[in-house]
Amino acid sequence: MPKEILYRGKHLEELKKLDIREFAKDLTSRKRRSVLRQYNEIQKFLNDCIKKQSSGKHIRTHRRDMIILPHMVGLKIEIHNGKEFVPVEIKTEMIGHLLGEFAFTRKRVEHSAPGIGATRSSSSLSVK
Repeated sequence: MPKEILYRGKHLEELKKLDIREFAKDLTSRKRRSVLRQYNEIQKFLNDCIKKQSSGKHIRTHRRDMIILPHMVGLKIEIHNGKEFVPVEIKTEMIGHLLGEFAFTRKRVEHSAPGIGATRSSSSLSVK
């Protein structure tokens, strides 16, 4: 049996029925303010997503500061990380988070052997 996922005590179907402004009441204060101020831009983004998804085009965005809404669940959005577009599939657990949280801007550091001059003994080693 799949686990039921709730957001602030509401199921996904209930959240999808809500208007963006009504959904904003369930968010934290900072995110609520962000959603209410960006209402027109969010509406336009959702309409563009629906058009592009129906035509089969990729949904690409630079809007890392946009809050994930219940209407976006199931969409595959490519989010810009500063260098390339990272594909992200929106799931119900992501509701209320920012798009940029799922497209990391920095890679994990992988160290190899130390370079020349890194230690006192490495200066005596050959370059090859």
